[in-house]
Amino acid sequence: MANVNSANAVTLKGSADIVSEFFNYGINSILYQRGIYPPESFTRLQKYGLTLLVTTNDKLQHYLSIVLKQLREWLISKDVHRLVVVISNIDTKETLERWEFKIECDKDIKTNSKPKQKDIKEIQNEIKGVIRQITASVTFLPLLEVPCAFDLLIFMGKEAEVPNEWAESPPYLIPDSEEVQLRSFSTSIHKVDTAVTYKNTE
Repeated sequence: MANVNSANAVTLKGSADIVSEFFNYGINSILYQRGIYPPESFTRLQKYGLTLLVTTNDKLQHYLSIVLKQLREWLISKDVHRLVVVISNIDTKETLERWEFKIECDKDIKTNSKPKQKDIKEIQNEIKGVIRQITASVTFLPLLEVPCAFDLLIFMGKEAEVPNEWAESPPYLIPDSEEVQLRSFSTSIHKVDTAVTYKNTE
């Protein structure tokens, strides 16, 4: 009988935990790097072998925890296809950036399915590569010279159960935009592809 390394066993729920945790750190990194909140409202911590910045703003923490808890449920039910961080001009409401995370899931996997095998260190290294690119994005993205706000969009399947407090939203597309494809990562159950689209200022 083959030995199975339980440390490398990835279940549907375990994969949802990994992906939702990534989004917590990824969204925080975007908000810090793009100056949506003041730098003094972030604190440093170690994760994925990196020094990451996460918000200390109580309202933002509460908002993100609600969204990510629901996202985890949709990752388990395999209903979510995409998460988008929209950054817009507070005064004009114009969309300036869209950070798009495309989510694919193994449709055959179920909560009681046999775990898939992938080294957790390999998964974390892939996530590390994505977050490093988010951090490096300031080198190529246009400077945000106006006060900005952010919104989170989650794209669902038609059959998904959506809580009453969630509202439908336009996609906030950017005309005449530039797109940069970033790295992806995979848990072997969920795969997340990352891209950033921004307003062409030339």
